[in-house]
Amino acid sequence: MADTCHLCLLGLIFLSSLLTGSSGVDDAHVFISSGQNVHLSCNNALPDCTSTTWNYNRFNQSETVELIGLGITKTDTEKHERLSLGSDCSLNIKNVTKEDYGLYTCRQYVNDKQLGTDARVYLHVFHVSSSSSSSQTEISAGRSVTLSCQLYSFADVSCDDLINSEGIQLFWVNQAGDNLINSDSRYQILFSSDHCISTLNTTLLNEDHNRECRCNVTHRDQVKASVTYTVKSSVIVIIVEFAVFAAPTVILLQIICARRTGEFFSLTQSATIFKIAQT
Repeated sequence: MADTCHLCLLGLIFLSSLLTGSSGVDDAHVFISSGQNVHLSCNNALPDCTSTTWNYNRFNQSETVELIGLGITKTDTEKHERLSLGSDCSLNIKNVTKEDYGLYTCRQYVNDKQLGTDARVYLHVFHVSSSSSSSQTEISAGRSVTLSCQLYSFADVSCDDLINSEGIQLFWVNQAGDNLINSDSRYQILFSSDHCISTLNTTLLNEDHNRECRCNVTHRDQVKASVTYTVKSSVIVIIVEFAVFAAPTVILLQIICARRTGEFFSLTQSATIFKIAQT
């Protein structure tokens, strides 16, 4: 029995030395659009997850919130119903909202003592909105619209710092991937570094039907999240346009038919008169 305990203690000391002897787990950055589900990996987890604790902090909150304690989801948090622990001790969040952004920390406890270093995950939430439609995918042609995409990140870091230190950027492109600022003068784009928000203003024409514009968020030149809007003309507009173009053709056909009908009646009348004269 003593030998068994001794071997267990040696194994624990060895594992602890591996975790604390390293320079620490690299911080992870995860980007997700609001409304989607996200998976946050715990890179320092022990096998059965009963030692795993997930903490959350948005930096503008005075204290850290414990979401998962020793493998068990806490029920006293607002979003506990959207949380679950994966088999690999990852933290799963369903239907992400823009309020979920911030720092998530995965920590291991053994015998009430922290083991090793924290695994930190920064969650960036990408949120878009439209002034002309509640749809997240379509915008109507024939009107002026304002489209906004905003990146919610940890509160103690400015957007300028994110751009300079992490290479995070927001920009609008067309369906070919070209920057809208350079491709069409009808598009006006404003960027606020205070709130990390990019706003697109334009007047859409009916000729823009089925065209796309996309807001991308990139991290070190790699697209991490994207939302695409497609311009759609309304059914009424399409019918009116069809009627406008079809009307002259219809009128012309009516005139031709009327003339031919008149000629037919004239010929019929002439033949009838001729027969009467013969009799």
